[in-house]
Amino acid sequence: MAAPIISDNPLYRLLREGKVAEFNQRVAAGEKVELVGCDFRHINLQTINTTGLDFSNSYFRQADLRGVDFSTCASLEGASLHGAKISGTYFPSTLRADEILLSLEHGTRLRYTK
Repeated sequence: MAAPIISDNPLYRLLREGKVAEFNQRVAAGEKVELVGCDFRHINLQTINTTGLDFSNSYFRQADLRGVDFSTCASLEGASLHGAKISGTYFPSTLRADEILLSLEHGTRLRYTK
């Protein structure tokens, strides 16, 4: 598995800078963003709109995901949640609780049936 990347994509950079509202607006306006395999360590994503976004193989170590609705994202397959804040986070219904717990506590990659 490749190491998580810090992309040069301008929309990804907005997330790293804490400009989630601007990210949401630009994605809603039709701008495309590639988030597969990206590094989201320690980033506050609480207000992100994940609809249709692909977070496959992304790294969320100690990210603030409280209240995020991942149920409409394209994928979380292979993502790692080690130490993330997940209170109130809504995960896809096909992602089992034990998978989430293993990833949260040990950094394992999420596996689920889509």
